[in-house]
Amino acid sequence: MPSIFTKIIKGEIPCYKIAEDEHNFAFLDINPNAKGHTLCVPKKEVDKLLDLDEASYLSLMTFSRKVGKAIEAAIPCERVGLTVIGLEVPHVHVHLIPLHSMKNATFQYKETMEAEEFEKTAEKIREQFK
Repeated sequence: MPSIFTKIIKGEIPCYKIAEDEHNFAFLDINPNAKGHTLCVPKKEVDKLLDLDEASYLSLMTFSRKVGKAIEAAIPCERVGLTVIGLEVPHVHVHLIPLHSMKNATFQYKETMEAEEFEKTAEKIREQFK
């Protein structure tokens, strides 16, 4: 059964898309720790980060770095944090989180945003990704 991320990649579930390349896809987290919290996922559905082949791993990390740089340019923050946990969805995903304090990295503090704010945030990041 396809993961929710595979369904998002295929366009079966809507998302606030940031970017994609041949192998990877980035979109805003709909339950963000901070405004601009983005998920980067490989298009190939693999459960665990360390189960990715080396080329896919390096591709995802390179893509995530580029997305992170776009977030850093678009969203005022102290820095962009990167974490890979992978317990919520059985599909590798990198969290890129604009950090203002350590609470943004804990997954206990959540930002509430309306659809319009998600769209504006995604557009700001997309503009910087180009």
